[in-house]
Amino acid sequence: MATGVWLIGARGSVAVTSVVGALALRAGLAEPTGCVCELPALRGLTLPGLGDLVFGGHDIVDTPLSKRADELAAAGVLPGRLVTAVAGDLPTVAEALRPVPAGRCQSEIADGIAADIIAFRDRHHLDRVVVINVASTEAVPVPRSAHADLAALRAALARPGAPLPPSSLAAYAAFTAGCPFVDFTPSTGARLPALHELATSSGLPYAGNDGKTGETLVKSVLAPMFAMRNLTVRTWSGTNLLGGGDGANLADPAANAAKTASKQRLLAEILGYQPQGTTRIEYVDDIGDFKTAWDLITFTGFLGTSMRLEFSWHGCDSALAAPLVLDLARITAAAHRAGLSGPLADLAFFFKDPLGATDHSLAEQWAALCGLVRRVGAASR
Repeated sequence: MATGVWLIGARGSVAVTSVVGALALRAGLAEPTGCVCELPALRGLTLPGLGDLVFGGHDIVDTPLSKRADELAAAGVLPGRLVTAVAGDLPTVAEALRPVPAGRCQSEIADGIAADIIAFRDRHHLDRVVVINVASTEAVPVPRSAHADLAALRAALARPGAPLPPSSLAAYAAFTAGCPFVDFTPSTGARLPALHELATSSGLPYAGNDGKTGETLVKSVLAPMFAMRNLTVRTWSGTNLLGGGDGANLADPAANAAKTASKQRLLAEILGYQPQGTTRIEYVDDIGDFKTAWDLITFTGFLGTSMRLEFSWHGCDSALAAPLVLDLARITAAAHRAGLSGPLADLAFFFKDPLGATDHSLAEQWAALCGLVRRVGAASR
C-alpha cells in the first residue's frame, strides 16, 4: 500500500521531524514511541506501514532539507546520530519538494498545487496521497458559514483576489487532485461548506483541526475527571511559552487569537459550562522548539470546600506532533481506501478542535479511534 504524504509546510520543524522519524523507523534505528498506530490495540489492522510512506510537499521557503535537519539536531529536537544515519535518504525526499506555484488568480495556483501532487503520485506509483497541512497558523479562521456554494467559490477563485486563505486553497487543491486532506493547524482548512461539498462529491475523507500535543491534551484528561466527580471548576487559566518558528508566528496577535480560542474551547464542551480564566501564549525565543505550559485550576468540592490544582508541561512540540502526523497519514489513507468520505469525526483523538465531533474526553475519543481503525481494517480485507 504505497502511500504518499504531501506536506504543506514541508521544510518546517514538524514536517522535517516527521520525515526524519519515518526514515529512522523504516531503517530500524529507533523505536516508534509516540506513534499511536503502533499500540497493540491498533497495530496490524490493515494500515499502511511506516515503510510504505513516501514524502513530498510544498513550502514557501527553499532551505535545504538536510540543513533543516541539522538545525533541528543542533536544537535538541532530533538526535544527531539519526540525522547522520538517514542523511543519504534525505536527497530523495528533497527532490519531491516543490515551491508553492504562482498564478494570476487562486484557481491557477490551486491547479498548480494539484498538478504537483498528481505528478508526485504518478512518479512514485502510489496508491493514494494524503495531503497534510503543517504550515504556520493563519490569522483568525474564516467563519465556517462562509463560501457555502461550490460553484460560486470556483467562480471567485478564477477572478483576481484571494477569497480563500492558504490552508483552504490547499484543501481545495487536494480535493481537486483526488486526495484526502488533514489540517494539523487551527487554520480554516477544509472547514467551509463548499469544500465539504467538493470532498463528499469526490468521495474523499478529511480531518482536523489543530493537533493536540501538550497543554490541551492534559486538559482533555483532567476536565472529564472534574465533570465525572461532580466537582465545580471555578477558574482554569494557563500560560504557554513557545519558541521556534511556531512561537514567532504566534507573536502575531491574529494568529495568537486563533490558537488560544482553539485551546480554550473544549472546557465548556466537557464541563457543560465555561469557567473563568484565559489561555495566554507568549513567544520566548530562547527556548527554541520547546514549549512550557503552566495551568492553575480552582475548584469547589463537598460542602463548598475550595481547592486548587496546578500543573506544568515542558515538551518538544515537533517531537510530540511528528508521530501524530504519521498516524494521521496512515489512518486517513486507510479510511480513503475503505471508501469513507467527509469529515472523519472519529479522529478527534488527535485534535483540539475536531471536525464533526463534540466529545472532547480523551478516553471517549480513544474508543472512537479504535472503532474507526477496526472498521476501515475490516472494509479493506
